[in-house]
Amino acid sequence: MAREFVTIVSGLPRSGTSMMMQSIEAGGIEALTDNIREADVDNPKGYYEYEPVKKTKEDPSWLDGARGKVVKMVYKLLYDLPQDRQYRVVFMRRDFDEVLASQAKMLERLGEKGGGVGDEKMKALFASQLKEFEEWIAGRECFAVLDVDYRDMIESPVEQVRRINEFLGGDLDTDAMVAVVDPSLYRNKR
Repeated sequence: MAREFVTIVSGLPRSGTSMMMQSIEAGGIEALTDNIREADVDNPKGYYEYEPVKKTKEDPSWLDGARGKVVKMVYKLLYDLPQDRQYRVVFMRRDFDEVLASQAKMLERLGEKGGGVGDEKMKALFASQLKEFEEWIAGRECFAVLDVDYRDMIESPVEQVRRINEFLGGDLDTDAMVAVVDPSLYRNKR
C-alpha cells in the first residue's frame, strides 16, 4: 500500500514512543531514524530518533523523503511541521507519575539532575501543555491523531495494534507488531 501521509509517533518523553516506533516498523512501515543515539539501559531496543526533526522549523526538507515512513517527534515539534501535506499521528499517552518516575531514573543513571521543578508542578505543566497542544492540533486538517495509552499497549497489545493498523491503512503485519511489545520493559509503574 502506498501511504500518501507521514506517520508520526509522538507524545511526552518517556511515554513509550520508542516501543511504538519498533512496533510500527515491525508491522511494515520503514522507520526514519539515524541511530545516532544508541540503545542503552533506559531504551534497550533503541531510541528511534532522527536528528533533522529537531530543526524542522528552519529546514523541513527531510519531509520530502518521509512520506510512507514513520518518524518519532516529541509533541512540541509538531507545531513546526508545514501544513502542506498529510500526517497521521500515533500519540502515546502515559500516566504523568510514570513519565516522571521514568525520567528521574534515566537522569539518575546519567548522573544528571532534573530542572528542580517539583513533581506536582511538572504534572500541572504537562497537563497545561497537552491541553494547549490538543486544541491546536484539532484545528489542523492536515493531522489525524490516534491516542494510544502506554499501559493499554502493554496489557492488551492485540486490541491496540488492531486500532493502530486500522488507523494506518489496514495492511500491517499485526502479529509482528504485537511480538515487539515487551512487558518486562514496563518498569516504572504507578
